[in-house]
Amino acid sequence: MSVLIVIPARHASTRYPGKPLVDLRGASGQARSLIRRSWDAAMAVTGVDRVVVATDDDRIRDHAQGFGAQVVMTATTCRNGTERCAEAVANLGLTPEIVVNLQGDAPLTPAWFVEDLVAGLRADPQSDVATPVLRCTGRMRADLIADRHAGRVGGTTAVFGHDRQALYFSKEVIPFAAGPFGDDDPSPVFHHVGVYAYRPAALAEYATWDEGPLERLEGLEQLRFLERGRRILCVEVESRGRQFWELNNPQDVPRLEEMMRAMNLD
Repeated sequence: MSVLIVIPARHASTRYPGKPLVDLRGASGQARSLIRRSWDAAMAVTGVDRVVVATDDDRIRDHAQGFGAQVVMTATTCRNGTERCAEAVANLGLTPEIVVNLQGDAPLTPAWFVEDLVAGLRADPQSDVATPVLRCTGRMRADLIADRHAGRVGGTTAVFGHDRQALYFSKEVIPFAAGPFGDDDPSPVFHHVGVYAYRPAALAEYATWDEGPLERLEGLEQLRFLERGRRILCVEVESRGRQFWELNNPQDVPRLEEMMRAMNLD
């Protein structure tokens, strides 16, 4: 097997319990659950051998199987999506070339984000993990800052070196930049897109490590790799006119629905 996509989904989210089953209405008004839209996004990616939903909740399992998804049950003790992906791969008994973690709260992830991500990891044999980053426009940057000022934990930002290796990820808006930036102007801030491509050995090893202090402080699972000295390749992706946002808080539902209407996505 070449590429396996795992969609980790849990019901007991601290910030938004039951999030995978929340309905989002597209441009036509049709409602589909967050996990269904994430599944549809995964199925649109080319060059993938298999897509599975990994969950620890019977309600998510039953709902996902209802629309035809393959589901792998995982333990309630998984602390994040990466651990859940690692357990799902182990339970399936598979040895894919690359495992993609398409987190179940990013239904607007375009197929080319994942395709570019896989290509980037294949082209860099020194990296254990790859993840997409999207340069923020002035408006995206302002939205991230507004979330923080309102006390909401919204999107994540990434900083990386000249070799595209990650230096840090944060739920704060970094790097600091005085601006101003027009709504459509490029900014120096990169939005971290919540998708990962792993080499299976690195993914399996991750599950054996304890949670690190930075991971615990930020609540960002990928920091465990950096704290262990592992390389994360940041693959810059292009929006191609598509808007992107993740569903982190209940307030994000109308924002995502507005974006889908603007892009005429059903």
